[in-house]
Amino acid sequence: MMRGVTLLVCLSASALAAQELVFSPAATEACMVEFGHLVDVSFCAGESANACMEATTDGSTTVGMSGCLEQERVYWDGRLNAAYGVVQSGARKIDAEMRELGSSAPSQADALRDMQRAWIGYRDATCDYERALWGGGTGGGPATVSCHMSLTAKQALYLEAAQEN
Repeated sequence: MMRGVTLLVCLSASALAAQELVFSPAATEACMVEFGHLVDVSFCAGESANACMEATTDGSTTVGMSGCLEQERVYWDGRLNAAYGVVQSGARKIDAEMRELGSSAPSQADALRDMQRAWIGYRDATCDYERALWGGGTGGGPATVSCHMSLTAKQALYLEAAQEN
């Protein structure tokens, strides 16, 4: 399914070549600052995509929506990968310390890797289902990218919280 999303994004990107997307993560970041005192700020995901759709000529078209949603997905994917790297590094250090102590505790680094791999399968299957709900209609493209963006945001926030522990 990811190939289908990639193809959609590539086609969307070429269709948007004449028009520049007006994307900035500022709206999402402002939402998270405003509501940062809450345990879950995942509802902020999509704020920047919505602002992009409003600021971009033809942002309300299928191609425009997909392009703006993809830009925010990329933003969240960068945050996810950065947090994963920090958490994985910390897990490796803890694993090494536990080995030095002779502990038989399960590897945190291995568990993190396995969790992330399982999450990728969950994300892809969930978004495949989301796409199927559209019955082949044109709204399926933006819905799929939105699904990927939302789930990536939630996972990024989860890993960012884990890196603070």
